Amino acid sequence: MGKAAIIGAGSWGTALAVSLSNKQQPVTLWCRNAEQAADMLQDRENKKYLPEVELADNITITTDLADALSGAEFVVFAVPSQSLRETLVKCKPLLAEDAILINTAKGLEVGTNLRLSQVVEEVIPGTAERFVALYGPSHAEEVGKGMLTTIVAASVNQAAADRVQDLFMSPVFRVYTNTDMIGVEISGATKNIIALAAGIANGLGLGDNAKAGLLTRGMAEISRLGIHLGANPLTFSGLTGIGDLVVTCTSQHSRNYRCGYALGSGKKLDEILVEMGMVVEGVKTTKATVELSRELGVPMPIAEQVYSVLFEGMAVEEAVHLLMTRNKKSEEEFLS
Repeated sequence: MGKAAIIGAGSWGTALAVSLSNKQQPVTLWCRNAEQAADMLQDRENKKYLPEVELADNITITTDLADALSGAEFVVFAVPSQSLRETLVKCKPLLAEDAILINTAKGLEVGTNLRLSQVVEEVIPGTAERFVALYGPSHAEEVGKGMLTTIVAASVNQAAADRVQDLFMSPVFRVYTNTDMIGVEISGATKNIIALAAGIANGLGLGDNAKAGLLTRGMAEISRLGIHLGANPLTFSGLTGIGDLVVTCTSQHSRNYRCGYALGSGKKLDEILVEMGMVVEGVKTTKATVELSRELGVPMPIAEQVYSVLFEGMAVEEAVHLLMTRNKKSEEEFLS
């Protein structure tokens, strides 16, 4: 297949470059930081974000954005959700008119509360038919080591999704397609909020019963918001729904889970983020999601309490108490 350019040399961008290189797929990995790029070229390893994973010689590493995008048939954006708009603006004049644009970030844009496909359409109008979201239960640490992974290529255009499926599909990286962009993006973004809550619960030592209830009611919130926006309810039972929720809420690889665990253990958010040194997507997505749900009148009580902990200084114990003492409901009430 044609050249693939990956914009962003964090853990996920690097892992995807390794996955493609294992298929002998021409791939260029763009790194914003010159010092990091030099280290990667010298060591053939991304020691900061994906240590102990070899970068084969067929991965071209560059800090030149024009060079990375030149002749690229597939452009993978592997940057944090809040950096996507800025990155798109820089890339726009350098993109081939028919390039397939692939986004991997999961979140809603703070300030606009837009899904990321909507951000792409605002910056580069007319791209919906060649835009694909690559989402699903997939930690970079495992993908980089060639561990079995299943993921979803989502697009409103089945043909575009098919092309991305063919690009990434391998015996260890199975790709499904989905045309429900709303459901895929909403579930991919909001599961990070529930992962923060799951980490808090474990940090408090609340046990497995509490965590099971949290994941279940969390999925109710996610699907409630998505369906209100027009998503297919079946999407939330799939890889980008329950699949991604489970892996993000249970794995030590999950930054959102680890951040929540530290909050539940008594640490302050600012301290946690500095110690982690990497973006925790769920933090800002919580703000955007709660603002959107309030605007739409869609109840999301778990997200509301996570918001209170993150941005209003509420004690985690109080947030748990408020959730557990809400007015009684029937599980059959979808909007309960």
